Amino acid sequence: MHILHLDSAITGDASVSRQLTADIVARLKSANPDATVTYRDLNEGVPAIDTAWFQAVRVGTENPTPEQQAMVATSDALLAQVQAADTLVIGLPVYNFSLPAQLKNWLDQIARAGVSFRYTAEGPEGLLTGKRAFVAYTAAGTPLGSDYDHASGYLRHMLGFLGITDVTFVPADGLAIDRDAGMARAAEALEKIAA
Repeated sequence: MHILHLDSAITGDASVSRQLTADIVARLKSANPDATVTYRDLNEGVPAIDTAWFQAVRVGTENPTPEQQAMVATSDALLAQVQAADTLVIGLPVYNFSLPAQLKNWLDQIARAGVSFRYTAEGPEGLLTGKRAFVAYTAAGTPLGSDYDHASGYLRHMLGFLGITDVTFVPADGLAIDRDAGMARAAEALEKIAA
């Protein structure tokens, strides 16, 4: 088993999502001692896509500049980590009812037509199949699955679009209202993780 461990919280050591992703990885490693882990802290920077990225990565050129080569190399490296993984463990702290910008940037970098998905006559088809994902969902006041939770549904949709349909959420929500209850929900979900 190879695990890709992704954190995206901006709160450093105080982050509940970082604590939960570490707990999930530890649980998976305990059940699979030979498992390997690749760790990436998205908070350290994932470039947003823009016109220059589109020209370099999606369109391509015969004589790419060093800047264009760097953009392609970054996107390729992020995608290669997902392709190499059997299991993704993703930290999803909710900021302003949605996912962190750096997590959105990561999704934009790896969503590449013909590489991680393709269009068919029946609709889009994800190419990153055979993987599962565990998502540590944390929120001060946005309950998982509520009408104003615009984070979990989007992430589930994007992962499914890329072919990752086995997605399990470990929620620690309502932390600003009743932290103990939120952490208890997370602990209960952790116990159900079948390694």
